Amino acid sequence: MFVGFLASTLSASVGRNGYYIACAWILVDAGHGSAGVATMLAVVSIVELVSSPVAGLASDRLDRRWLNIAADLGRFALMFATACAMFHLDAFVTICLSAAVFAFCDRVALTASQSMIPIVVRGSDLATSNSTVFFAMQSGCLGAALLASSLLARHSPPLTFAVLAVFFFTSAASLSLTRLNSGPEGPSGARSLAVNIDRRLVGLFAVYALLYASAVLVSVMGSSFVFEEQRGTAADFGYLEAAWSAGSLIGAIVLAGVTRVTSAHTLRLVLLGSTAFALMALTVARSPWTLMIFAVLGFLYNLGRVSVEVTLQSRASDNVLGRAKGAMHSLAVGLGLVIFGVAAALGDNILPSTIFFGFGVLLIIGVSALSIDIVQRKNGT
Repeated sequence: MFVGFLASTLSASVGRNGYYIACAWILVDAGHGSAGVATMLAVVSIVELVSSPVAGLASDRLDRRWLNIAADLGRFALMFATACAMFHLDAFVTICLSAAVFAFCDRVALTASQSMIPIVVRGSDLATSNSTVFFAMQSGCLGAALLASSLLARHSPPLTFAVLAVFFFTSAASLSLTRLNSGPEGPSGARSLAVNIDRRLVGLFAVYALLYASAVLVSVMGSSFVFEEQRGTAADFGYLEAAWSAGSLIGAIVLAGVTRVTSAHTLRLVLLGSTAFALMALTVARSPWTLMIFAVLGFLYNLGRVSVEVTLQSRASDNVLGRAKGAMHSLAVGLGLVIFGVAAALGDNILPSTIFFGFGVLLIIGVSALSIDIVQRKNGT
């Protein structure tokens, strides 16, 4: 059962990340720059902001496995439709429309899939199980970075989308062969999420939002950072994405060991602070050191993300986990939209590394605020 779930996770991750890598590079290569990528991702975020609560509710009310399969098949069909549209429509219009539909299917698939983890691994250690799942996801990211950059360098965008579509069909097929021991408790057991949200959970959501925003920033500015400041090619962009994914793989592996020597609260604050300094270092770093920095960023992001997921799964019961994830992601997407707005407004008038530096400062402010909140909780104020 777990092997089939991992196979689905790996395959979907290749298709998902390959899609966004291809879209970002196609827009930059077509002359739309950071503003074009930011606009596309802003469309994605708006759709995710609206669909996250819906996807969470659906995951708690419906069979999560079949919901995930339906979303995978939706992404499969959309990728082929995008490939065909590239022959007839403007690249910017095509990608923005495609991304809007893709974002909805993607959010449903991710919410359903990640809400299945406690059920699939029931009885196993959550930290180890989540690390394994996220290792598979980041392996898919690494594969997507290498595959998408290779396809874009040698073949047309339509063929790239067509090849990546096959991974979603493979994901659906793998999950269809997986049988879950049990599902969510159903409507009768569902409780309102509002009564379960406390101050600690809000702090957890804030950490996730900041981590998510840092990953969003890399997605928005990464292609322009390579294209404008590094004078790189599609292959160089692929190497940058691969470095991020390689770091993320290590982050997924070491979580179980790290949680044994430090508290989860302290770990997450250290990760946010380290992410801030890594982003700020990009203003002075040059290749190949930039690849190392992006690997570090990927390591910090995935280590923090898995830590958040483990904590959330341990605090929220199965029958409300989907809605908890929906609420958490909505907050993160809201912050992401602010970043997209800034990137779209600035366009190409400011260097990507300068934006990285500015967000690093914001992260330091966020760490300070979260530290004060933790101290106040310990003092009982």
